[in-house]
Amino acid sequence: MSMAHHYVDVVLPLPLDTTFTYRVPDALLGSLTEGMRVSVPFGNSKTYLALVVKVHDDAPEFKAKDILAVMDDRPVVLPMQWQLWCWIAQYYMAPIGDVYNAALPVGLKNEDGYRPRTETYLTLAAEYREELALHRVLDSMHRAYAQHRAFIAFLHLSHWDTLDGTTPQTTPVDVSREVLVNQSHVSATHVRALVDRGLVVPYEREVKRINDGDVPHPEEIKPLSQPQQDAYNQIVFQHLQHDVVLLHGVTSSGKTEIYVHLMQKALDAHQQVLYLLPEIALTVQMRQRLQAVFGSRIGIYHSKYNDAERVEIWNKQLSSAPYDIILGARSAAFLPFQRLGLVIVDEEHESSFKQQDPAPRYHARSVALMLARMSGAKTVLGSATPSMESLYNAQHGKYGYVPLTTRYGDIALPKVTVVDIRDLRKRKMMNGPFSPTLLSSIRKALAANRQVILFQNRRGFAPMIECKTCGWVPKCKNCDVSLTYHRGMNILTCHYCGYTYHLPDKCPACEERELKAVGFGTEKIEQQIAALFPEARLARMDLDTTHTRTAYERIIDDFSAGRTNLLIGTQMVTKGLDFKNVSVVGILQADNLINIPDFRAYEHAYMMMAQVSGRAGRQGEQGEVILQTRNPELPLIRQVVNLDWRSLYHQLCEERSTFRYPPFTRLMYVYLKHRDNDVVQSAAIMMGNMLKQQLGSRVLGPDRPPVAKVKTQHIRKLMLKIEPSLSLNDVRGCLHSIRSQVLAAKRFSAVQIYFDVDPQ
Repeated sequence: MSMAHHYVDVVLPLPLDTTFTYRVPDALLGSLTEGMRVSVPFGNSKTYLALVVKVHDDAPEFKAKDILAVMDDRPVVLPMQWQLWCWIAQYYMAPIGDVYNAALPVGLKNEDGYRPRTETYLTLAAEYREELALHRVLDSMHRAYAQHRAFIAFLHLSHWDTLDGTTPQTTPVDVSREVLVNQSHVSATHVRALVDRGLVVPYEREVKRINDGDVPHPEEIKPLSQPQQDAYNQIVFQHLQHDVVLLHGVTSSGKTEIYVHLMQKALDAHQQVLYLLPEIALTVQMRQRLQAVFGSRIGIYHSKYNDAERVEIWNKQLSSAPYDIILGARSAAFLPFQRLGLVIVDEEHESSFKQQDPAPRYHARSVALMLARMSGAKTVLGSATPSMESLYNAQHGKYGYVPLTTRYGDIALPKVTVVDIRDLRKRKMMNGPFSPTLLSSIRKALAANRQVILFQNRRGFAPMIECKTCGWVPKCKNCDVSLTYHRGMNILTCHYCGYTYHLPDKCPACEERELKAVGFGTEKIEQQIAALFPEARLARMDLDTTHTRTAYERIIDDFSAGRTNLLIGTQMVTKGLDFKNVSVVGILQADNLINIPDFRAYEHAYMMMAQVSGRAGRQGEQGEVILQTRNPELPLIRQVVNLDWRSLYHQLCEERSTFRYPPFTRLMYVYLKHRDNDVVQSAAIMMGNMLKQQLGSRVLGPDRPPVAKVKTQHIRKLMLKIEPSLSLNDVRGCLHSIRSQVLAAKRFSAVQIYFDVDPQ
C-alpha cells in the first residue's frame, strides 16, 4: 500500500477569499510547518510565494499540483498573526489574500524579493602584513602618486600602518570601500587599482539598513508631575479590572511621559510594547523623544520606510533579540510579536487609523485591540478629543476611564477669539482670507520672535478655477470633481486620480480671458502671507510637500528648531505635534470643516479645531487661537471655545440615538463600481431590493456619494445600520450571498462590489 501524501493549504497574495491545496513532493517532506512560505504554480504559467496555513494528509478530490520550493527554514508568520488575519478578513469582509498582501512587506511575497544589503570591504593581502614588504611596495609606487595616496589612506584607516615587524600595535580592521573613497578623497578607480595590483582583497559584507540606535538611557525618564502620577496610578489600577483604558488628557497634559513610564513598566516585566500613531509625521517627532530613553530597544515601522528596511524589522521581530518597543503607523499592528504586554493607541480618535483603499479596509485601533486581546496584553487609548465610540465605551463601563485635566507645568489653555468673517466681508475689512485680528496677532507674534501656525484644510492654490463671465469650471475627465489649481507648476490637478490639465489661456466655453481662482488652498495662503509678512520664514505642510519620510522630518525639524517661524498646513498640523514656541494659531475657515455631508462632521470639526488650538501656548504664556467663521452663533463654535466636550457628547448621543448611528448601531457601506453609469445604477437597485427583503429598513439607498465618479468608475453606495442585538455573522452571510447573486447576472459580472465595515 502506498504511503499517504502530505498536503498543504496555502494563501496566495491575490484578492482571493479562499485557501488552495498543494501536494508536498517527497523530497520536501518534513521540512514544512505552518507560517512558512512556499513557491507554487498558479494558473497556466505564473508562480507565487504562498503562505502555508495548514499541513495535512487529506487528499483533495482533484489532482493537486506540487509545490516547487520551500523558501524558509522557520515560520515568517506566527500562529497568532494568522489568527488575527483571519479575524480581519472575517470582520472587515475582505479576501484573506488581501490581508496577506497588506500585512507582509513586498520583499517577503516576491520570489526575487528581499536581498540583504552588502557593502564592499577591503582587507590587506596576506603577503603585505609585514613591515619590510610594506616599505618595498610603497617605494615601488612613487610614480603612481594617486595610488600611493590611496594605499597610505587605507593603511591608516585599517591600522596596518602601526606594524612593528609582523605585529600591529593597534588591532587592524577591514575598511569599507565607501569610507576609503570618502575619507581619503581618492577616486574609486584608484581603489580598484589597489585591488588589481593584489595589495588589497575585496569581499562583500552584509550590513543592516535599520539603525540600531543608541544604548538605552532609562535615567532620561522624567519624573511625573502630581497630576501625571495620579493618572499613571489610575491606569495601572484600572488595568486590574479592564483590559482597555481610555486616557482623556487635554492637549499638552504630558500623555507621552505617562506612556514612557508605562512602557518602562512593561519592559521591566520582559514584555513588548506596540505604540501606534495615526500619522507618519507624528512618529518622526515621537521617535526622537523615545530613542533618547529607550535607544536601540525601539524600532520604527511605517509605509514611508523602504521595503527592504521593513523586511529587516520583520525578521528582527522573529529573531531571539526583537525590538522591545515598536513605534509605528497603521501597518505596525501586523508585525510579529512574541511577548506583547502593552498596546498604546495614541490620538485614538484619528480617522487616519482607518485604511480606505485598497482592501482590507481595516481600522488599526480595532485591529490593535484584537491583537492585544489575543496576546493577553493591556491597551491604553489616548486622546485630548476621544472618539464618540471610545467615550461611549468608557461611560458604559466597557473601558476604564482616566481623565487628565491640567496641562503640564500648569500652562494655561489657549484663549480662543471667534471672528465673524461674514460681517467683516460685508464691511470690506477682510484682506483675502485674513481678518484684521488675525493679521495683528501674527505681526505681534513674529515681532516677539514667536511662531505661528495657520490651518486651512485644503491643499493647492485654490479649490477651483472659474470663468468670470460664463461660470465654466474645469472638471476632471475621470472623476466627478472640479480640478484644484496648483500655481507653482501652473497646472490643475484632480486630488482623486492625479489627472493633470494645464491652465488654459482663455475659457474654452466663451473665450473670456479672465479666469479667476475661487477659494483658498494652502499654496495660495502661503503666497499671500509671503507678500504680507516678507520677514516671515515660511513652511507649508500638506500632501504636496510631504511625499517622503525625509520631507516630513525636514519640515518638522526646521519648525521645531526655529529655522522657520510660520507653518501653513492642512489637517496634518492638527495632529499632536509638539512645538514649544507657538503663540498664535489661526483657523482660517472653520465652516469648511462643518459643512460636510457626513454624520461625523461635527465630531471631526470639534476634534480638529480643539487639536489645532492645543498647539498654541506651550511655555510660560497663554497662547491665542483666532477662529474665523461665517457662523459664530453655532453651538459647536462655543463648544470649541470652552473645550466643552461634555455638551457636544450629550448632543451627539441624542442625535445618533434618534437617527440610529454609531455608537448605537454598526455601520456598513456597500459600494458598487462600474465604467457604465446605467449598469452600476441597475446593479445597485437590484442589490438594494434584495437586501431590503432580508434586512428591511436597516438598508438605505442606493444613492450617489458626494463624489460619484472616481478614476472613470461610476459609484453607488448602500448603507446598512445594524443594531447590537442582530448577529453580525448573519448579516455578513446575507451580504456575501446577495453579492454572489448580483454578480451571477451576466450584465453585472464586471461590476465591482465591496464592503466597508465601520466606515470613518
